[in-house]
Amino acid sequence: MDIASLSIAMNQSKVQQSAGIALMKMAMNNTSENAGQITEMLENVSSNPNLGNNLDIKA
Repeated sequence: MDIASLSIAMNQSKVQQSAGIALMKMAMNNTSENAGQITEMLENVSSNPNLGNNLDIKA
């Protein structure tokens, strides 16, 4: 293999790796944002701690 083709192969590998890393960063940021939104949504839900403690059953 000559130097030119080796250089091209190495650069293509570098570009593929960079694209993979960029895609992974985007996925991680998206997941982080979703987790933050879910956490915020759960914090904003008002709940009654006594809800569901009693059950009235009529036979």
